[in-house]
Amino acid sequence: MKILFRKRDGVLPKQRLNLVVTAAGLVSLVVYVLVRAFAPPRPLPYSDTTLEAARTMARAVALIGRHCEQVGIAIDETTDPNHTCLVGPAHSDLETTLGNLEAKRTTTNPNFAGLVVHLLRQAGVSAGDTVAVGCSASFPGLVVATLAATRTMNVRPVVILSLGASSYGGTRMDFNLLDIYELLLRERIFTSAPAAVSLGGDQDIAAELEGSVRERLIKHIQETGIAFIYEPDLRQNVSRRMRIYEQGAGAAGISAFINIGGSHVNLGTSERVLDLKPGLNTKMDIPAEPERGVLFEMAARGIPCIHLLFVKGLAIQYGLPWDPMPLPAPMRFVPRG
Repeated sequence: MKILFRKRDGVLPKQRLNLVVTAAGLVSLVVYVLVRAFAPPRPLPYSDTTLEAARTMARAVALIGRHCEQVGIAIDETTDPNHTCLVGPAHSDLETTLGNLEAKRTTTNPNFAGLVVHLLRQAGVSAGDTVAVGCSASFPGLVVATLAATRTMNVRPVVILSLGASSYGGTRMDFNLLDIYELLLRERIFTSAPAAVSLGGDQDIAAELEGSVRERLIKHIQETGIAFIYEPDLRQNVSRRMRIYEQGAGAAGISAFINIGGSHVNLGTSERVLDLKPGLNTKMDIPAEPERGVLFEMAARGIPCIHLLFVKGLAIQYGLPWDPMPLPAPMRFVPRG
């Protein structure tokens, strides 16, 4: 029998073979990483839908900006250089918590609508389905992106808004998230009216805001005729919202839940919410019922959840630009990697 490996330089034949195999594996890994990094991106089978959603969002953002200029709502050049009017003041009577300016500006990019299309398709949502949407006013851009995505996909959103906002979000008392939503309905950019509205903020009743501010917001909500949720008890609030979503979805049921922002009633009180990844979550460690917000309640029922809060993580993971100026043109969404 021939000797295939000889002892050389103090290395035994078996050791030399192991080194060769290991080196070959490392080379293969490096080549794989390079190919994935530099290979041309593969178009999605629904890439035209992501483009159309981005175009719809671009029209909505342009409309909102024009409206603010026409009615004399001031746009601060230093905080909102793209003139979206979706970036509010740092401090106002409507502010509930601190927020990140760059994150708020990033979400006004029309291509976030394409990302929402992608996430919904990953969740198994298709035309004719119903999705539940719970959103604080902290990220008006993400609300517009979600509405653009669902309309383009022919998906029905059952939306519950809350009006409390972190700084630089929907913090204008004279043009809050409900005002923005109503404008887009009047102009027929979107057609699905909110199913309900709450004050948001502390205990979902804006306990941290001045009493006169709460009264003004409540009056505004009541004048619209939209269902008003005012329930400080977390479990009672979650139960009411689940009934609204289920009634809105009908017999077909809810295909996915989209959480926008950091609403107390949507996230609940468990620290396990910190383990949620940005984007689609289909498996998660569900806390005990008393600590569950709507998101965990949906997950407990096997409903896929899309978590839109950690904007920097979303931008990095999906290759969207951080704090772009000017806003990018609508394009087909191509996920990174």
